Amino acid sequence: MEDHVRACEELFSAARSEFRQLEHFYFHNLIYETLWKDNRRRESQRVRTSELLRTFNYDYRVIFMGDVAMSPYEIVQRGGSVEHFNEETGSLWMQRMRAHFPHLVWLNPEPEERWDWTPSVRLIQELVGGRMFPFTLEGLDRATAALHRKHVNGGSR
Repeated sequence: MEDHVRACEELFSAARSEFRQLEHFYFHNLIYETLWKDNRRRESQRVRTSELLRTFNYDYRVIFMGDVAMSPYEIVQRGGSVEHFNEETGSLWMQRMRAHFPHLVWLNPEPEERWDWTPSVRLIQELVGGRMFPFTLEGLDRATAALHRKHVNGGSR
């Protein structure tokens, strides 16, 4: 993701001017039990993912951004995180996010033609209900349309 930091910062900057409220959090490869508010202070400014699920209700639009360039074990195994021992799998946390936030998409800055080369992309695509889009103008249009469609995936009401 280091190659995509500038583009992500530009997206956040543009999004701030378009939305009444915008919250953003950081994670490494995939979400687990905590996220952080400031990438430079990731050890000191952590936010529990369960708290995020209690704080924001189901009608929030959620956009994940990441290249999904990780080993599949980071998604499906307890202890799969490369930064700490996660008690619960990343896939379980993503299932919780999708169940709670029916308006959820994933933006992938890697070119779409490369997605088939990475097994983890298929896993994440399944976890987000097929709502992964390239981080391109056309991909942003498709992601925006998906965020506005009604989704019936068992989200909290």
